[in-house]
Amino acid sequence: MKIAIAGAAGRMGRTLIEGVLKDKSLTLVSAFDVATSGFIGKDAGELVGSPCGIMVGSDARLAIAASQCLIDFTRPEATLAHLEIATVSGAGMVIGTTGFSDEQKQRIVAASRRIGIVMAPNFAVGVNVTFKLAEIAARALGKDFDVEIVEAHHKHKVDAPSGTALKLGEVVARALDRDLGRSAVYGREGITGERKENSIGFHSIRGGDIVGEHTVIFAGEGERVEVTVRSQSRMTYALGALRAAAFLKGRAAGLFDMQDVLGLA
Repeated sequence: MKIAIAGAAGRMGRTLIEGVLKDKSLTLVSAFDVATSGFIGKDAGELVGSPCGIMVGSDARLAIAASQCLIDFTRPEATLAHLEIATVSGAGMVIGTTGFSDEQKQRIVAASRRIGIVMAPNFAVGVNVTFKLAEIAARALGKDFDVEIVEAHHKHKVDAPSGTALKLGEVVARALDRDLGRSAVYGREGITGERKENSIGFHSIRGGDIVGEHTVIFAGEGERVEVTVRSQSRMTYALGALRAAAFLKGRAAGLFDMQDVLGLA
């Protein structure tokens, strides 16, 4: 399968390149970044110590047109621009970008009627198993347990709570038949009063080089259940994204997530 990588010089871009080059079922055909990147014209493989003859470019149209699937972990505006190109070329997309508005998400839904898309807030296999475990715990423990979600990431992450934390909240809220928009509480400060019934709390930690940690706390009377996943390497995200790309082979259209890819839906 022919793969293109967006944001090639970024942390995730480099990890994805490394993963593709090691996967014998996939072929890196293009890698691109913004025109101002200092890596334009350099061998993409050199970014990860494995020269491959594919040069980092700045022309998204050419890069995407050469591929069967684009893997994009960039920013919302860039991802949507790449999406428009992909819908014309027919390339599938694996979208790991987070921070989309509701309107932007609807644009992705519309595009999925023309191309195959796997979109997830987190592609790590362990994280996606955690989504399922959180759902099972929420259904079993029910309304008598208060729910708090704590996440930690590196100091360079620009959005909070993380897309993964929000997904965990959505999973739990759905299992408990709650509206997350009404139940969510983002941090607490000052005289907040007693905890509101049915609320789901979110707390974000930013610092150092933390790759990603997420904990769902179910706190009841006399006992507490915690479901935790810790990512120690970005390669976990990359390997999941590569599985998602392979999943799209032969799927002309549709919007999927990692639960579909892993058979957990």
